[in-house]
Amino acid sequence: MHIEQLYTQCLAEAAYYIESNGEAAIIDPLRETAPYLEKARENGATIKYIFETHFHADFVSGHIDLARESGATIVYGPGAHTHYNIHNATDGAVFHVGDLTLTVLHTPGHTLESSTYLLKDANGKEHCIFSGDTLFIGDVGRPDLAVKSELTKEDLAGMLFDSLRTKIMPLPNDVIVYPAHGAGSSCGKNMSAETFDTLGHQKKVNYALRADMTRDAFIREVTEGILPPPAYFPENVMMNKLGYDPIAEVMDRGNNALTPEALQAALGSGALLIDTRTPAAFAEGYIPNSLFVGLKGNFATWVGTVVPDIRQKIVLLAEPGTEAEAIMRLARVGYDQCVGYLEGGWATWAASGLPVATLPNTTPEELTALKSKSDIAIVDVRKPEEFEAGHVNGAQLCSLNYIYEQAGKLEKNRQYYVHCKSGYRSVMAISILKRMGINNLWNVPGGFDGLLKTEIPVTGSVCSDAV
Repeated sequence: MHIEQLYTQCLAEAAYYIESNGEAAIIDPLRETAPYLEKARENGATIKYIFETHFHADFVSGHIDLARESGATIVYGPGAHTHYNIHNATDGAVFHVGDLTLTVLHTPGHTLESSTYLLKDANGKEHCIFSGDTLFIGDVGRPDLAVKSELTKEDLAGMLFDSLRTKIMPLPNDVIVYPAHGAGSSCGKNMSAETFDTLGHQKKVNYALRADMTRDAFIREVTEGILPPPAYFPENVMMNKLGYDPIAEVMDRGNNALTPEALQAALGSGALLIDTRTPAAFAEGYIPNSLFVGLKGNFATWVGTVVPDIRQKIVLLAEPGTEAEAIMRLARVGYDQCVGYLEGGWATWAASGLPVATLPNTTPEELTALKSKSDIAIVDVRKPEEFEAGHVNGAQLCSLNYIYEQAGKLEKNRQYYVHCKSGYRSVMAISILKRMGINNLWNVPGGFDGLLKTEIPVTGSVCSDAV
């Protein structure tokens, strides 16, 4: 028996490779198929099944392409309806992979079709569960992503309570829990940085599995404090249900080297330029009207947050050699319309003589000195809960997560000093605000972390680890 967790940090997503006696199964694969096909080929195994725990909202699964390329059967739990061929499993159905079995446990609540897969070893012992977004380490899935007209998030939370207590909690304490996500995902509120655990330990530490918790208390705790999901979530759900362009076509479309003149033509026809370099490189020089989303951060999630239209045509300015990675990471969240990149990256544009813009920076120490002498306008672009936990006195919240709604509070001709926690989100926010005509903006590299080390007056003393 071989079980491997394939964890992708930027999406906080876990896919799984299971193998026994020359047969393999994949659970919740990412968009790219090569890692799974290569692993099976190296091990001399045949991929027999692709198990989906539910219709994912935060990424586009690779199940359709993987089934086409491997011949494997796609399996969903009860109630899943798609526009492509699947095996719609019943609750309690058993699938054989070599000497192993996987049993479908229908666990609605996060979504209606959500299912957990219980793996038993060659001796029939219950070894682990692949819980999808039903049970996380330290948390459970949010119940507001699959609301139907006749169902509320409270209804779904009640279903989740029942699923956990009738299907998962009765399992042996030594069963290993393998969830679909870890800390950083928007699919839950309090996920642990750990990516697996025993069910017994989760019963002790996971608030949602308290033995004395009532159904009403569970519904209340699970539904309170849920932030609105990113706009791309329902779009990803529909792609996972209806299908999508093959990943090879998406990569070929984006793998199109452009001259500066061709890049300008693409922008003139409505394409959006995303600059994927570092915040420091962007500040030193960027193409006017471009959007900064650094590849070294949570790139795909932030694109999904700040680019409202998933069908938007995109061109890239990237560090040479990273273009394919950026195209793939866009495709993971359904942004399939990348139509090219600037050949040679920033150096090509800088040598072209075409317009260049720069972004002024001020250090936390300089900002603290300025604030002590005059009434300056500081904009904090972190999440609301970060701002509430601690912020510079007098700072105005304009959260990057809600920037299009909150930017109207800013005056176009006023000078603002913009910060986040460390300096990544502030550059992204400034690039968006400049596209909206708010131009007198200074970035504060080092962000709130740096400001806390100075003598600037703050309210509160705690900030979150969000980046």
